[in-house]
Amino acid sequence: MKKYVPPKQSKFGQILDVAVLLVLTIGALYIPLFLGMAGSAHIVQTIESPTWESLNQNAAMVEQWGKLGYDTAEAAAPLITARFDYSFSIFALIAVIVTIIGYYAIMLKFSEKEYHEVIAEKFGEKRGEG
Repeated sequence: MKKYVPPKQSKFGQILDVAVLLVLTIGALYIPLFLGMAGSAHIVQTIESPTWESLNQNAAMVEQWGKLGYDTAEAAAPLITARFDYSFSIFALIAVIVTIIGYYAIMLKFSEKEYHEVIAEKFGEKRGEG
């Protein structure tokens, strides 16, 4: 069998591929945020007239909050008392799993010829083939 030679691609084609992959990657990261499908919801417990003591913050913690720009207990209270909701939808999880498996199956199908050529070059023909 002849040695596998991958197809050549022009510089424009390479740049276009990179641009498309960049757009898809950024889209995959930001579209769920814009649609409100990502990021955990949080519930802020309101405390009337919060003090560092009522927020269970010691002197070292208070100092660190100050370095972050939260000089008063009232300013830091929404962050300290926030509780996050990490629940998820089983339907969404199954949809993601099906999508990933489907993508992998499509890539295998589209690349089958190239995979067979590379495997034949590296490991030889299948036994039984003449």
